[in-house]
Amino acid sequence: MLDQKTIEIIKSTVPVLEVHGEAITTRFYQMLFTNHPELLNIFNHTNQKQNRQQKALAATVYAAAKYIDNLGAIIPVVKQIAHKHRSLGVKPEHYPIVGKHLLMAIKDVLGEAATDEIINAWAQAYGVIADAFISVEAEMYDEASSQKGGWDGFRNFVVARKVKESDVITSFYLKPEDRKEVASHQAGQYISVKLEIEGEEYTHIRQYSLSDAPGNDYYRISVKREEGADNPEGIVSNYLHSQVSEGDILPVSAPAGDFVLNTEKENPVVLLSGGVGLTPMISMLKTVAAAQRERNVTFIHAAQNGKLHALRDEVEALAENENISTFVFYDSPTEEDRIGEKFDVEGYVTREWLEKNVPVDEADFYFCGPVPFMRAINSALKEMGVGEDRIHFEFFGPKGNL
Repeated sequence: MLDQKTIEIIKSTVPVLEVHGEAITTRFYQMLFTNHPELLNIFNHTNQKQNRQQKALAATVYAAAKYIDNLGAIIPVVKQIAHKHRSLGVKPEHYPIVGKHLLMAIKDVLGEAATDEIINAWAQAYGVIADAFISVEAEMYDEASSQKGGWDGFRNFVVARKVKESDVITSFYLKPEDRKEVASHQAGQYISVKLEIEGEEYTHIRQYSLSDAPGNDYYRISVKREEGADNPEGIVSNYLHSQVSEGDILPVSAPAGDFVLNTEKENPVVLLSGGVGLTPMISMLKTVAAAQRERNVTFIHAAQNGKLHALRDEVEALAENENISTFVFYDSPTEEDRIGEKFDVEGYVTREWLEKNVPVDEADFYFCGPVPFMRAINSALKEMGVGEDRIHFEFFGPKGNL
C-alpha cells in the first residue's frame, strides 16, 4: 500500500499528466523499443504508427494518478487491458522493463520539474499498479490454460476454409492442428493471430473478433482487407487475404475480451454495427438465437452498399425467428441494391430513427464499428437517456474515448 504522502505527490502530478501525458508516453515507446526491440514482436506496430497506443497509455497513466487513492475504481480498465495482455503474451518479467522506461520518459519530458521526490513516488505507484495487472493476468492465464479445451500461449490452427464474404471481407475457419478440443468463447470475444511475414523484421500479432457462435469445433474470424499500400493497417489484412490459403497454419491464442453479451439478462437487446464491426455482433446474434429464443433482439447493420455488406445471408436466416428484427442501412447504395431492395434505410443510423424503431427504455445496447459511427451512436443513446449501464461498445485496437 502507498503512504499518504506518496498518494498526495502522485495526485499533484495529475494536471501535469493531463497536459504532457501523450508526450511522455510517446517518448516512453521510443526509448522502450530502442533499448528492447524484441518487444516489437508483441506490440502492434500499426497502433504505434497511428499514435493510438500512445494516447491509450496516456489515458491509463492519467487515470491511475487520478484514482491512486482508490485503485478499485479503475479495475474495469485494468481487466480490459489485462485481457489484451494475456491474449498477446505479456508476462510478469515485462513489467520492470516498462516501469523503468516510463520513469525515464517522465524525467526526460518534464526535466527539472520531475524531482527525485516525484520520480520516487511514481516508482512506488507503478509497483502497486504493476502488481495489480500481474495478479489479474495470472488468473487469466490460468483460466485460459485450465479450461476445457484451453491452452497456454499460442497454438497452431489450420485454415480449414477461406470464404469471401464481400468485396473487402473474408472469413477464415480455423481448426486446431492437433485435432483436439478447442475452448469455447463468450459472444463478443476475440483471438490473437500471430504472423511471420516475409520481409518484415518482427512478428505481427493482430486481434480479431470471433464472428460465429460459441460451441463449434472451429473458430471463425472475418477480416477486412485494408486498402492502400501506405496504410500500416493493411500489412496483416492484405497478407491474410492474398497469401494465406486453406491448409496453412496460423498460431492462435485462446479467446479473450470483456466485451461480451450478458446472457443472464432477458430484457431486449439492440445490436448495432458499422462495416466490419458486425463480427462480434454476429456472434452475439447467433448466441441469442440459440440460447435465448424468447429474448427480443434488434439487429442493425450499416454499410456503404451491398458490395461491402458481409454475412447478410446468415443474418437473414436468423431473422426467421419472430423475436429477431433486422435493419440494413446503406449510405451509398448501388443501383443493384435499389432494384433488389437489399436495404431498409438509405443514410445513417440516427437518434430519430432509433427513438421510433427500438425499445429505448428497456434495451441493452451493444455496438461496434468505425470510431465516427460509434461516437454518433453513443451520443444518440445518451441524448435519449440510456444509462451507461446499458451501453456497451468495443474498440478495434487500444481503448479510446467516445
